[in-house]
Amino acid sequence: MTEFTLHDQQSAPADSQPLLDNSIQAFGMVPGLHAVMAEAPGLLEGYQRLHQLFLDSSFNDDEVTVVWQTINVEHECHYCVPAHTGIAKSMKIDDAITDALRNETPLPTERLEALRDFTLAVVRGRGNVDDAAIQSFLEAGFTRRQILEVVLACAQKVMSNYTNHLAETPIDKPFQKFEWHKAS
Repeated sequence: MTEFTLHDQQSAPADSQPLLDNSIQAFGMVPGLHAVMAEAPGLLEGYQRLHQLFLDSSFNDDEVTVVWQTINVEHECHYCVPAHTGIAKSMKIDDAITDALRNETPLPTERLEALRDFTLAVVRGRGNVDDAAIQSFLEAGFTRRQILEVVLACAQKVMSNYTNHLAETPIDKPFQKFEWHKAS
């Protein structure tokens, strides 16, 4: 296995140092994912930018959580599922939503279930989604804009989930209590 450095502000390449400052301002620490990504400043910068763009999307907090965690669970990301569980708690997301996403059980509303179904269709089809899935998503009250915002989230989560798979990023201490393994 290839070892990846968990960079801090001193060891990171110069172009990553201000990005790690952004991480500290946002999270009060340098998350392990960011510490790994710092090796490639463009990756870390792109990830941080996509993260903010998705937070600023037209989805509400519950919906943001559904899209992120759906992708994390589908990609079986050992790091992002616990991290986004903690993030969901900080966003005051109902535990029923978080538990359903982590355990791949029904979500509390048909609308959120439609969002998960569409997100899974995008991920599993690599963007090749049939008209029926798109129509179901729109009939659930979502918009064409939100179709594309799911793509935005997929881009962000590919960056993080794949990095975590490659680097076997250790789960940050605050999120260790939310450790997760895909149900068999």
